Order: sequence, then C-alpha cells, then structure tokens
Amino acid sequence: MRHLLPSLPVSLLPLHNVISASSRHIKKIISGLIVIFVTIGATGCAIEPVPVSPQTTERLKSQPPIRFLLTFDDGPARPRTDNPTLSILNTLAHNPLQPGIKALFFVQTRSSGAGETDFGRNILRREIDEGHLLGFHTATPRHANHRFLSPEIFEQSLNDGIADIAAIQGSAPKLVRPPFWNYDKRTFDVYQQHGMHILLTDLSANDGKIYGFKASLRRRSNMLHLLTDVRERIAAGELPAVDGSIPVVVTFHDINSYTADHMAEYLQILMDCARAVQLPTATQPFYDDKAALEHAALARSMRDSAQVARLPGFWNWLWERI
Repeated sequence: MRHLLPSLPVSLLPLHNVISASSRHIKKIISGLIVIFVTIGATGCAIEPVPVSPQTTERLKSQPPIRFLLTFDDGPARPRTDNPTLSILNTLAHNPLQPGIKALFFVQTRSSGAGETDFGRNILRREIDEGHLLGFHTATPRHANHRFLSPEIFEQSLNDGIADIAAIQGSAPKLVRPPFWNYDKRTFDVYQQHGMHILLTDLSANDGKIYGFKASLRRRSNMLHLLTDVRERIAAGELPAVDGSIPVVVTFHDINSYTADHMAEYLQILMDCARAVQLPTATQPFYDDKAALEHAALARSMRDSAQVARLPGFWNWLWERI
C-alpha cells in the first residue's frame, strides 16, 4: 500500500490513514472475539450431571456398560502438510485416555486430489497397518449422493470402491455409510447385494465439511444432549449388547482440521458426558481390536430398509421431504 500513497491527493491522505487504522482496529476486535468465543467453547462448559429418573436408573442396572465405536467419514484428507487424517491417526495411537484406539474409516477411494492419489492411498494403507477398519463411503470424484446417480454409474462406483478397498485391506468392505446419510430401498438393496450393511450413528460431532470458520462452540453440549437420548434408548433396551458391552457409534470427519486438532479433547468429552449422564463405560471405553470393532459395527447396522433411521442434525427432516 505504501507505494500507492504518493499517487493519492494530499487532501485524501488523512482519510486513507483513518480508513487503514479503522480496518486494523476492526480486525483486532474480530480476532479478539473469536479467541473469546473459542475459549468459552473449550473451557466454559464444565459438564454437570444430567438428572435421571428413578425408572431409568433402575432399568440401567440390568444393562452392560457402553463402549464408544469411533467412525470417521470422507477421508483421506487432501493436505500434504498438517494432514488432518494423519493427525487423527497419531492421536488415536497416542493419547492419555487409551492409547491404541481403533476406528472405522468410511473412505472416498477416488475423491479428486485425495483418495485417488498415491498420497491418499498411502494414508489408507497406514490405516490398515495400524489396525483400523475401512468402510465404503464413495468412489466418485466428488461426494455424490448415491440416490441421484444413474443405476449404471452407481453400480460402477460400488465395484470400483469395493475393489479399491479390497486391494488395500485384503478383504471387501462389509460396512457402508451413504453420503449425506441418504438411501432408499433401491440403494439399500444394492448395498446388500454387494455384501455391505449400512451403519448410521448415535452421536455426531456435526463437524462435516466446513468452509471458513471451523471451530465448534457446542461440542460438549451437543454430545451431552445426544448421549442423554442414548441413555434413554439403552434403558428401554433398544441398543444391543455385543461381547459384553453396548456399542455407541460416534461420527467425526477426518478431513476437518479442527476435529483433528481437538481429537484428544473430543475423546475426553465423550468420557465426561458418559459420566454426566450416568452411563458406565467398559474397562476399555474405546475399541482396540479390529475384529471386535467390525463385529460391533455389524451388530449396529441397518438390517431392513424400512427400519426407522435416526439421523444426526437436520437430515431426517430433509430426506423426509425429498
């Protein structure tokens, strides 16, 4: 800007200086507000116990402890430096709560600039090498809704994605999470014909692909609200026990850098929320074995296209109208 000043009329220089100073001041104010809001979101939500009815308390006594089944959508992430997927893998392997956590990654094997590249495929190989499980999400260049693909393109994408995963994992995927959580009887039946079962979720970080400001100011209150609902479902006997514990499916997005930066905090939030809603956790609160992880995920998968889907956020409202 300095080299432009001589071209400005002298009478306008004071105005220019005022505008520049004001812009800098406004930027400082905005930056300060962002810091305040993020700090409140990070530290201002001490989780208080959530009231529970005597009836629910009594019913929970006959239920086994819960175990968090972590899932991640949309990866592998694209960045070559500070890659969110790699950061999440590091946190799962090394964290103060339970080192060596295993997760289920619903992957996009042919996403442009990511899953389709050698870099992206190497990330998927690392996931397998570190004992994680791959599920199918997409095998199209973009995050395409399978319901709106032609039957031919849909079929080809399934064949491509299954082959991609089998080449890396050594076996075809048994689990699928439809993009945008959206499916109908036709796509459900096609998934089943390919040996894949739909896994939805109980808890969602609501951290899908976000542009711009990625901070989540409600990560504690959101998880607490969702886990309170899970508590009532468990008390009602709606969630199955698998290998001595009740799998509670949790969804994150490993392409989100904010999620990656706060993954260890999210793990602690899950534990804090479980304590707050008075749901005991298993001795190992997260899955640490691929076979047990897959067994639990299959037990929680959708078995019938007519089964009522409980989708996170506004998705039930949206897909009921389309």
